Amino acid sequence: MTWLLRDGDVLAAADVVDDWVGRSKGLLGRDGYDGAMVLPRTRSVHTVGMRFPIDVAFCDPDLLVLDVARVPPLRLTRPRRRCRTVIEAEAGAFERWGLRTGDQLELRDDRRRRSRVGRRGPGRPGRGGRGPA
Repeated sequence: MTWLLRDGDVLAAADVVDDWVGRSKGLLGRDGYDGAMVLPRTRSVHTVGMRFPIDVAFCDPDLLVLDVARVPPLRLTRPRRRCRTVIEAEAGAFERWGLRTGDQLELRDDRRRRSRVGRRGPGRPGRGGRGPA
């Protein structure tokens, strides 16, 4: 599992959709979505055929949030300059997460966390289920 983080705090579980077919489909055909969908190499999105409004974060190559927008169904966003990754979530998620322009995000893979846990050694306590390390 991949996690979306800001300042080390987990915001949501994230699905990284890295292939063209997955990026072009995005959240289409769903009735809702819990988590974040990360679309690398994407500068704009559309909600034609969507059943619900979405929050969209436009990020630079380092996942610095350049702009955020709430996009209702049947809309097309304009490409954002310097944007290289788009993050989509169900409308209202960014407000709950406190996500806004200027935030520095990070993606952390759960497999990396498990490998770090294995290297803790004796006598070094784990994080006790507080999300990814």
